[in-house]
Amino acid sequence: MLPLHIVDAFTDRPFAGNPAGVCLLPAGDWPDEAWMQRVAAELCHSETAFALPLPAGAEADWAIRWFTPTVEAKLCGHATLATAHILRTTRGSRGAIRFRSRLHGTLVAHLDDTGAVTLDFPAAPAAQVPVPPDLSAALGTAPEATHRTRWVGDLLVVLPDEAAVRALLPDMDAVAALTDREGLRAVIVTASADRPGGPYDFVSRFFAPANGIPEDPVTGSAHTGLAPYWSGRLGRERLVGLQASARTGLVRTEVRGDRVLLTGDAVTVLRGELV
Repeated sequence: MLPLHIVDAFTDRPFAGNPAGVCLLPAGDWPDEAWMQRVAAELCHSETAFALPLPAGAEADWAIRWFTPTVEAKLCGHATLATAHILRTTRGSRGAIRFRSRLHGTLVAHLDDTGAVTLDFPAAPAAQVPVPPDLSAALGTAPEATHRTRWVGDLLVVLPDEAAVRALLPDMDAVAALTDREGLRAVIVTASADRPGGPYDFVSRFFAPANGIPEDPVTGSAHTGLAPYWSGRLGRERLVGLQASARTGLVRTEVRGDRVLLTGDAVTVLRGELV
């Protein structure tokens, strides 16, 4: 039997933020990929993280992989945060945890005394691109501008205000077709907060229906592109992003050169075993 946890990430209360599955594996080789995919599909969450302990002296403490209900993800922030939270609460981890990823090298999660977790991720600066011809029809609104993040492969869609982001009702089939055609991971819509100086600085929503995630509740990796974009526009390195999904969640961001720090809280909502 393997321990399995469900954690709500980027929130300090249950049933908010983004739920992630966390499966801590025994030392050794990775399980069969098809098995990990079936576990993720069974949980039906946006992502499930599988963490494999590495031997003493390795360049990292744990290897990590992430699966959506339909595909293996290249990077997942909220499930990494959830894994760090579980290692703190069940294994007594303190300080920094080093995760070896398959595509992005070593990712570090810093555990602070308040219970928050800070992820140190590579930044994904966005370059402006022409508006895809069918984007407005897919979203049901005309964007002010579109940008593509360099290595994550998200389309960052800037809308005129927070209300437009919150009111959006996209055609998911059309969004899936657009992301497949353009080679995108997701479409992110974003705008500045309506109240400057309020509890958050910008809002966003994240749509990846082609990857089995029609709308993600809170997406840490999306903020590797959102943080540099809004830091450039607002002139501040430290910002707070609100992902305006039905569950909502807050991501505290800090741009440090070619890295982005993503800080959030987490709550365990379920503990069990895989049989």
